[in-house]
Order: sequence, then structure tokens, then C-alpha cells
Amino acid sequence: MTMGTNDELQELEVEVEADIELDAAGAPSEDDELDWALDPYEAQAETADLNSLHGAIEALEGDEPPYSPAGE
Repeated sequence: MTMGTNDELQELEVEVEADIELDAAGAPSEDDELDWALDPYEAQAETADLNSLHGAIEALEGDEPPYSPAGE
């Protein structure tokens, strides 16, 4: 698997952080349809997804070697 450049990762991180801030503020993103009712489960799942994605980006940007399962 090829990894993106640091510039691409930084750009993605900025976008994810902006989405996390919108999520924390309770503001709908530009893509949301205002006519749809908010499902609390979906909102929770989206928050978890954004935080996981942010953690993955930070791991890719870090100096630590990538995780490899035992035996590989």
C-alpha cells in the first residue's frame, strides 16, 4: 500500500479537524440535508469515525515504525 505525501496527510488532517470541530459544536456540515432528522446513533458513529481517522493520520505522520502483527 502506498502512503500519501506529508502534504496530503496534513491537508486531510485539516479537513478532519474541521469536521471534528463542527461535530463538537453541533453544527451541520455543508453536505447535510437540513430536512433529515438527526439520528443520535449515526451522530455517535460519525464522531467515532472522525476520531479514528484523526488518530490514523497522526500515526502515519509520526516517527514510530508502523504496527505489524506478531509473526509478520
